[in-house]
Amino acid sequence: MTLTLFIQAIAKFTLGLLLVGLLIFLPAGTTAYANAWLFMGILFIPMFCAGLVMMYKNPELLRKRLNAKEKQKDQSLVVKLSGLMFCAGFIVAGLGVRFNWYILPKGVVISATLVFLVAYLLYAEVLRENTYLSRTIVKQKNQKLIDTGLYGIVRHPMYSATVLLFLSMPLILGSIYAFAIFLLYPLIIAKRIKSEEVFLEQELSGYAEYKQKVPYRLIPFIW
Repeated sequence: MTLTLFIQAIAKFTLGLLLVGLLIFLPAGTTAYANAWLFMGILFIPMFCAGLVMMYKNPELLRKRLNAKEKQKDQSLVVKLSGLMFCAGFIVAGLGVRFNWYILPKGVVISATLVFLVAYLLYAEVLRENTYLSRTIVKQKNQKLIDTGLYGIVRHPMYSATVLLFLSMPLILGSIYAFAIFLLYPLIIAKRIKSEEVFLEQELSGYAEYKQKVPYRLIPFIW
């Protein structure tokens, strides 16, 4: 662990916390939005704890996860579209509170919260299994193909976990309108996966054979 990495991690965490809070609470016009506080808690508390674990156990992995500057043009577009989706979804959820739009029942919110937490555990397991994970598509030194654990079920388990995470977010916020916006995410991530697989097949030894062994990209028996 280095002081620079610690400062960078804390700065990005704080910025993310403030940005998400502003995107939700400002449009809502109030802080009396219980669903938003629930969402902020289950999103940022585990994130903070996971960051601490990575900082002391695997600082190199944390460094990779903090690097979000995508060099490839197509992938940069995917990142920008995802960012717009998040902003629009959070703002719409907040506006729903301000203007008393339909709020999903508590049963849906509780179920979505459970799905979110399970998805967080799956995401953590992917990070444990694959220390080469980066937020950008790059070939890393001495990178090895991972084909066991969750990688033996689908080729992109991290993205599978994020689909569950992101689709449950607007439901936790109680907004069916924001959920409609977040439905764009599977389409966005499908574009990223297709581009990423072209890169991996060219750069990562054994990936073509791995595709034959594990036929599903994101969802078992579907795609």
